[in-house]
Amino acid sequence: MTLNRGFAYRTQVGPDAAGWRVRDHLATAYAHSDADTWQARLDAGEVELDGAAARGDETLGRGQQLVWHRPAWDEPDVPLTFAVVHEDAQVLAVAKPSGLPTMPAGGFLEHTLLALVRGRFGAAHPLHRLGRFTSGLVLFARDGETAAALARAWRAHEVTKDYRALVAGVPSWNTRAIAERIGPVPHPTLGTVHAASAAGRSAHSIATVVERRGGTTLMDVRIATGRPHQIRIHLAAVGHPLAGDPLYAAGGGPRDVAPGLPGDGGYLLHAHRVRVAHPCGGLLDLEAPPPAALTAGQSS
Repeated sequence: MTLNRGFAYRTQVGPDAAGWRVRDHLATAYAHSDADTWQARLDAGEVELDGAAARGDETLGRGQQLVWHRPAWDEPDVPLTFAVVHEDAQVLAVAKPSGLPTMPAGGFLEHTLLALVRGRFGAAHPLHRLGRFTSGLVLFARDGETAAALARAWRAHEVTKDYRALVAGVPSWNTRAIAERIGPVPHPTLGTVHAASAAGRSAHSIATVVERRGGTTLMDVRIATGRPHQIRIHLAAVGHPLAGDPLYAAGGGPRDVAPGLPGDGGYLLHAHRVRVAHPCGGLLDLEAPPPAALTAGQSS
């Protein structure tokens, strides 16, 4: 565990919060803490409303600035290394280890790939993200113009993304297109979680068998869309969830008994190739070799 420097969470009061009292709004909008906990933070001077210490009983108005100065906290230990795969004046590509969050969330702020990359290279705009326990390629733009150009390519599905995964079971097919829609479904702890859902958004993947290993199978997966947890959901939807996945079961929904959380680990998934047109011309064709457990001919 390492103590970070704390962080100021800034929000502008919108129409949904206008008319609420400060404490009630905080307890409703940030339900990880109850009203008494928020009042203790208010009493400690951690919350400001338009630059002045908030008491908690003020009525919020649209457009006001609300800031929570979260004191320093211990962040969980995670791998704090990454490998540079490509670097030029506009684009940076790195290989993220499994276990390192891409972006700040939950209890992670400085123990993230974004913080490490910016600490080494300065300004960097992440173009996509990987789940905490997914390893492999993450691309960053080094200026706003490049970020906008590559974001357009992502939205237009002009980026090819290939992943390597270890799944449970041995499929009878060698290649399969998967098009199950993905959307929110009930989850006993979170309320909802993304999973296979007929009412969800369209999603497209192509899975190809690389190596059958008795009770598990090594697969390559190419995704044309980027829905949350798409590969985990799609492979589960066709009867082959990632080996060790604590959340998704065959069929593409959460496990019936004690399903895990989206950020839980236990599975092997690696983003090993990305291809996209460079904004300055030419093709970026980037690879990050998979770890030994995801390499054909090796099982560990």
